[in-house]
Amino acid sequence: MQVLRAAAAAGTVAPVSIVMLPAAYAAAADFEREGFAAAVRVRRLGLDLAFVAPELRHATDRAPLEQLRDAIIVPARAQGVAVWLGGISLGGYLALCYAAQHADELAGLCLFAPYLGSHLITAEIERAGGLDAWRPGETAADDEERRVWSYIARARRGPLPIHLGLGREDRFARRHRLLAAALAGRSVDTVSGGHDWPTWHRLWENFLDARFLPAAGA
Repeated sequence: MQVLRAAAAAGTVAPVSIVMLPAAYAAAADFEREGFAAAVRVRRLGLDLAFVAPELRHATDRAPLEQLRDAIIVPARAQGVAVWLGGISLGGYLALCYAAQHADELAGLCLFAPYLGSHLITAEIERAGGLDAWRPGETAADDEERRVWSYIARARRGPLPIHLGLGREDRFARRHRLLAAALAGRSVDTVSGGHDWPTWHRLWENFLDARFLPAAGA
């Protein structure tokens, strides 16, 4: 598991930390290269960042999530830090998998163009008429996709903030719209762009402005 940290200030612990997981085949260092840490610095936000890239070969099991919990999230919470967990594409899916098991450990979710499972599960939800009408039924122990959507169905009206960022021209836009329709409008940010870093950087800047600038808090 690759971990790259960017502290708000050397030698101190910020009250809020954002942990971000990248898209498939991306590295933790890509967040730094694409200006994610710089966007926080230029806004002078008191946010510690942790960019975490699990090994891709473990993407379909829970090993990276337990590593993430033990190495990053539990220690941060022990210091009184509020942890936002986020991810891009496959990283967004892993963030949802984590929240489905440990939502009480998180201060919020930040999802950019998240992978939302195969067309089989999303088509099933579409045929049902959306999440309001969908009934997940019994969830097998290894059916992580159904577990994630069951969690979304419960959490979309719960207390945990969910921030969803999307590109209009993203190649997975149809599946994204299914999730967007289930969330409150203020939780969804849609910009022009595809499934790429320039779009995700724009969504990141919007997320920081909406959630963490003083005016947003006021």
